[in-house]
Amino acid sequence: MKTRVRVKKDFTMSLFAVLLGMLAGALLMLVTGSNPIENFYYLFRGGLMNIERIGNTLATATPLIFAGLSVAFAFKTGLFNIGGAGQMLIGGLCATAIGLTFSWPKPILLTVIVLASLFGGALWGALPGVLKARFNVHEVVSTIMMNWIAYWSVFYIVPQYFKGPFLETESQRIPEAASLKIPWLTSLFSGSYINLGIFLAVVCVVIISIILERTTLGYELKAVGYNRDAASAAGINVNRNIVLSMAIAGALAGLGGATFYVGFASNMQIGVLPSQGFDGIAVALLGANSPWGALAAAIFFGLLHTGKGFMSAMTVTPPEISDTIIATIIYFAATSVLIERNWNRIKQYSPVALYKKVRPGGVDSTAGGEQ
Repeated sequence: MKTRVRVKKDFTMSLFAVLLGMLAGALLMLVTGSNPIENFYYLFRGGLMNIERIGNTLATATPLIFAGLSVAFAFKTGLFNIGGAGQMLIGGLCATAIGLTFSWPKPILLTVIVLASLFGGALWGALPGVLKARFNVHEVVSTIMMNWIAYWSVFYIVPQYFKGPFLETESQRIPEAASLKIPWLTSLFSGSYINLGIFLAVVCVVIISIILERTTLGYELKAVGYNRDAASAAGINVNRNIVLSMAIAGALAGLGGATFYVGFASNMQIGVLPSQGFDGIAVALLGANSPWGALAAAIFFGLLHTGKGFMSAMTVTPPEISDTIIATIIYFAATSVLIERNWNRIKQYSPVALYKKVRPGGVDSTAGGEQ
């Protein structure tokens, strides 16, 4: 019962954050001389107006689902994985390297690509976990450093071994056999960027949800996150669970890298940290660190990213307004604890609450309900 109440409160706070973000965006549109109703209409229509744009919305959301799931999983176990961008890069590098090196049948090649990206991301997440468990190095610091190690590793490896002809900053194009795009799915969504990654993302959401809520491993991971000393006193191997938690979070981000670099994109570009790795923090916050919440939040952000270009094309509003709305939603989602606390305080002194306190049988009434 308490879990249901908590989920309901989290959903309410996330919805409230979205509404406040959109309200702030509307005020900004008014200041810039734009029509908020018209802009929001084109913003959402841009991501949903036809089957192709729906496919592009899902394709844009796919790496965000993995990134948000990665951050949410780490949050659930008491860790802050800010290294999603680096883990995505390494996962994408492993996927790209396998795809450009081997000429196997598509089912075998895709299986190896997915596994390689998973293990590459897991390794990149496990290393900060080891530093945290053995030397108490804060995971925020170590994951940020790992982001830049991944950045410069890709900066060297791609031009050195996988550079395409006449391309200085990009790898060779991924062959069709190594791409997560498949003809029947592309045709179903009228040529959109949607790929097999969306199905993989939903499967991961289900698996992570089961692990956290229905397994002993999930109980131990959450126990370590809630109170490390109490978990240790209860016989739980704290260090092992820290490393395992970061490895799983890294594996999820690594899969996101595969879906982005050999799914959404067609090659790998150097000199860029994937923004989805950082956007995953926003997805996790808005999704209340729930696997299913992260799925919904990622699709919502995918809708905004897909629709902002159409909004800009149909109105005089710059696409940066959409980015501002997203940033404002993130701000309100991050401060949802303060919002909830102030809301409870307001409810406490509302006329209804005060009446319940003083009416017969209320908390302030005398025994037997007599005044």
